Amino acid sequence: MANTILRLPVVLKERGRSRSAHYQDIQQGLFTHPVQIGLRAVGWPSCEIEAINAARIAGKTDDEIRALVVKLEAARKTVI
Repeated sequence: MANTILRLPVVLKERGRSRSAHYQDIQQGLFTHPVQIGLRAVGWPSCEIEAINAARIAGKTDDEIRALVVKLEAARKTVI
């Protein structure tokens, strides 16, 4: 499956969260930071959204999700 970058409206729909709750999750380490895709545009890799949603569905704790978020953001640096 292709890894695409999704913009905020799609991310919010996939997560079932409001904009303010989404950004609060980012501040609390429960969701990855956005990727810059333009001067004034950001998005999130679809694979990260899927991984975090799967962890939520599996009943992972907030601490486990924070660890996943750290792992996902570190993986961004290894992609060429």
